[in-house]
Amino acid sequence: MNSSELKYHHLGIPTTVIHKNETYLEKFKVYVSGYETSAYKIEWMRYEKDSPVNEIVKTIPHVAFEVDDLENAINGKDILIEPNSPSPGVRVAFILDNGAPVEFIQVNNLNE
Repeated sequence: MNSSELKYHHLGIPTTVIHKNETYLEKFKVYVSGYETSAYKIEWMRYEKDSPVNEIVKTIPHVAFEVDDLENAINGKDILIEPNSPSPGVRVAFILDNGAPVEFIQVNNLNE
């Protein structure tokens, strides 16, 4: 995969501060907010103490890219979070690159 196949999606920043309009993702025990209202797609992520998410993702900001083929994007990479579906039509996975977490997102058209 080369960088021309990556489309910026968001910047995820771990926080301990409660933000307005948080959405709770029960499976990951995390509250997310800000993505919908930020011009630059900055997303705040507030994890519960017992969240099953990898410690690196819970403590270090990550950049997320939209990709057409999630499996191709993570092939041969150091995977932090295996592919999963946090919401209908969306698949995500996290890798570790140069000590930092990177998220890849594949969005499928639910009308296909």
